[in-house]
Amino acid sequence: MLWGNFMSLEKIGILFVGLAMFGIVMMGPVAAKAQQLHLDPTKVMGPDACGECHKSSIEAWKGSHHFSTFKTLPRQKEARTIADKMGLKRIKAASDCLSCHFTSAIVKGKAKPIAGITCESCHGAGRDWIKVHSDFGGKDVKAENESPAHKTERYAKSEAAGMIRPSKLYKVAQNCYSCHTVPNEKLVNKGGHAAGSKFELVAWSQGEVRHNVWYSKKNRVAAIERQRMMYLIGRALDLEYSLRGVAKATKKADYAVKMAKRAKKARKRIKAIAKLIDAPELMAMYKAAKAAKLKLKNEAKLTAAADAVARHAQAMADKYDGSTFGGLDAVLPSAKKYKVAK
Repeated sequence: MLWGNFMSLEKIGILFVGLAMFGIVMMGPVAAKAQQLHLDPTKVMGPDACGECHKSSIEAWKGSHHFSTFKTLPRQKEARTIADKMGLKRIKAASDCLSCHFTSAIVKGKAKPIAGITCESCHGAGRDWIKVHSDFGGKDVKAENESPAHKTERYAKSEAAGMIRPSKLYKVAQNCYSCHTVPNEKLVNKGGHAAGSKFELVAWSQGEVRHNVWYSKKNRVAAIERQRMMYLIGRALDLEYSLRGVAKATKKADYAVKMAKRAKKARKRIKAIAKLIDAPELMAMYKAAKAAKLKLKNEAKLTAAADAVARHAQAMADKYDGSTFGGLDAVLPSAKKYKVAK
């Protein structure tokens, strides 16, 4: 087993890896670079477009790691060291960094980073849905007096056009783990980048932008029911993406070893959580993960296991609201463990 040879010392400190979307293959003059980005830059509107309505959210974001990484990352010694090992002259002009640490858009005909990790990194590039999402039913109609029927229709059209609403917890959180598990073997083995951060969805979200500002007008901590679901789905995603990491590993080196160790730990955690609450999906995903050996050249079985975990996690996000999962309260991170900007 790969995890048996896990190296206990980290090569390098954890770099803050931001939220991002899955890869989108494009056609056209910016295709070569865009293929390596998580967001389609031709569809990115930028945070100012969201800030027209979500002023409180933007203000909270400006005090977060997701905002500051745009300026601070290129100046970090660790980042420069990794870039040098990867042969990258400019951090903001290299897709290995742009994918997770920045949001890119088309500027004067070219895809360029315009900000750190933004609203669209979580909720999808907005070109196709932002106008629908912000239309409450007419010129003089506001969110407060929008008709229920129109609201339902607006949400449906927005989602159909690519928006990922906060209620779609699995899909939103999926963007977190697609970066925080660092799905890039070369970046770890050659560049010395950490093989994923110690990311936990509740602790890493509740200290900064908590995504409640639209409803409460204040950046309050999420309700306990929401925290339970965030913890549950986050742990499932940790298992899913660590399995995908092992599946894609090509050689027994730092990345493969640490991804396998992470997968083993995540698998054990899911089994432990299954004893705390009544949710049969948990044991189903544990058994699926257990059936796939954590070894090289096992991509098909590991990917199938990860897909099974994903299906069960999505089902849980759709089925439960956290109200009956009080058994998780003892393992939820306390406010002292929330990650905050310094």
